[in-house]
Amino acid sequence: MTRQLLLAIDQGTTSTRAILFGADGRPRASAQQELPQIYPRPGWVEHDAEEIWRATQATLRDCLARAGARAADIAGIGITNQRETTVIWDRATGRPIHNAIVWQDRRTAAWCQRMKREIGDEALGARTGLLFDAYFSGSKIAWLLDNVDGARAAAEAGRLAFGTIDSFLLWRLTGGKVHATDATNASRTMVFDIARQDWDDELLRAFAIPRSLLPEVRDSAGAFGATAPGLLDGAVAIAGIAGDQQAAAIGQACFEPGMVKSTYGTGCFVLMNTGTRQLRSRNRLISTVACRLAGRATYALEGSIFVSGAAVQWLRDALRIIKAAPDTQALAESLAGNDGVYMVPAFVGLGAPWWDPDARGAILGLTRDSGIAHVARAALEACVYQTQDLMEAMRADGAADFRSIRIDGGMAVNDWFAGFLADQLAMPVERPVVTETTALGAACLAGLSAGVYGSTADIAARWQRERRFEPAGDPAVCAARYAGWRDAVGRVVTTR
Repeated sequence: MTRQLLLAIDQGTTSTRAILFGADGRPRASAQQELPQIYPRPGWVEHDAEEIWRATQATLRDCLARAGARAADIAGIGITNQRETTVIWDRATGRPIHNAIVWQDRRTAAWCQRMKREIGDEALGARTGLLFDAYFSGSKIAWLLDNVDGARAAAEAGRLAFGTIDSFLLWRLTGGKVHATDATNASRTMVFDIARQDWDDELLRAFAIPRSLLPEVRDSAGAFGATAPGLLDGAVAIAGIAGDQQAAAIGQACFEPGMVKSTYGTGCFVLMNTGTRQLRSRNRLISTVACRLAGRATYALEGSIFVSGAAVQWLRDALRIIKAAPDTQALAESLAGNDGVYMVPAFVGLGAPWWDPDARGAILGLTRDSGIAHVARAALEACVYQTQDLMEAMRADGAADFRSIRIDGGMAVNDWFAGFLADQLAMPVERPVVTETTALGAACLAGLSAGVYGSTADIAARWQRERRFEPAGDPAVCAARYAGWRDAVGRVVTTR
């Protein structure tokens, strides 16, 4: 067997996975471990970074064992990760100084409001494409430096290292030899100038973040070092890194300007490729780096929804009204309509286009006839309406008419959900054969660097559609449903 296999590490919010792909983009084997969530206080979300590292090692080895593959068979490893989740560790020991602060965490909301007053969203957006929100990692870095004993002094002395999860895993995978990240992850920090493609010294001073704390920023496909001895049965090149949503766009082959993908995992993230043009949003979307190849950045317009699949997980784990996520399809199909029941899943505030950290979740429109099916359907519908919010904002920002939207993630396999999405968006929804597009995108980046693929066109040629859902809903009914959603959101938002 020649080196044609590609190994992806997909470190997400609720699980850590390793998936082995062939050059044809089809999975050969996979292994997964769930990741426990830590909630120290309301609105706070943390992960044990050491648990993430243990799970990464275990899933890598398990995946290769299931495939009967060896290190010598692998052309390269690609890493994709939950973005914005922040880790700071000791350079000498490699051990984190605190639990990882997860992207969903809202502890820095007040800090962000203060910085917004001092600097302003417009000034921040001009450099970073972002706006002030606790979602992004810059505020999390500042919190750790200010709240962990001795952290600031150690950081200023150069003894600490910051990274999003990709960077932390890269450090561990290479035995502490490489402290780097890629441009997609760097673009989520609030301190990276996405036009100049470099850390912004003025913002670093404003946030009181030492530049020595930060990783080197590299292309999304390239040489990131090799696995340290003892991890696998031989060294394997680490050849690609991208944040999970950018990796999903690559796995969906959204390489042309105007192409759109939407990923339904813990949250929902809609990305539209804008090519080499950094499009500034007038409707509270963000500009981000879609990928950087051979030193050239491609940009995207993005809308971020904090809770989508997590709402279904809440039905299962907290309310216990379903046993498994697929149960929601039959429940939704059992109703002719939503009967006016809406869920606004603002469990950690609302993301784009509202950016309201103080909003809280609600289920509205309940009557004596409402039951489990209504609540389950409302959770699915909420993901669709939030996507509709983002698509409307993109249109208002001057995006061309969309031909279709490509979907992926756990919820994408739900036929009722995909059909309802097509109806509400009034556009075709395309589901790929391989729905694990986040991991696939990481593998594709590694394949580009390792020479398995000659170009992004090679990757696009391998993308295959499993099903296309055509819109079939009555426009008047769809408009009325959406109006009900907007009314429900208006009842929970605290900002206007």
